[in-house]
Amino acid sequence: MGLGQARIRRAGRADVDRIALLTGQLGYPTSPQAMRKRLECVLASHAGACFVAETRQQGVIGWIHVSVTPLLEVERSAEVNGLVVDEHARSTGTGWRLLDAAERWARKMRCTGISVRSNVLRKRAHGFYLRHGYQHFKTQKAFRKALG
Repeated sequence: MGLGQARIRRAGRADVDRIALLTGQLGYPTSPQAMRKRLECVLASHAGACFVAETRQQGVIGWIHVSVTPLLEVERSAEVNGLVVDEHARSTGTGWRLLDAAERWARKMRCTGISVRSNVLRKRAHGFYLRHGYQHFKTQKAFRKALG
């Protein structure tokens, strides 16, 4: 299997180290220990799914996390919560295959649409989503508050 021939499968507990490393490439550095707790929650949730792309040579080279949150203001929809492909494996079709897995999962979950948020600085990612049929529909500010 070459880079473009990555196998897409559900993530498992054994993938935690590579998922943590790739999450750092996405701009959210984290330790394998912290990721283990997060991954456990995601794997236990019936409202979301995490898929990985792997090759025989490199192991896990990408991941996507997708979830459904019932909302009052829109029809049942899924959201891509995160997508990353190893910096050495980008532009090989792996991101598209991960996105396709998330879309297929969303259809099985009876979603009528899927959305993704992308930082305004990620121009390459914006082009990726536009090439794959996504439409830019909103610009917004994000706010955060720490609890505890």
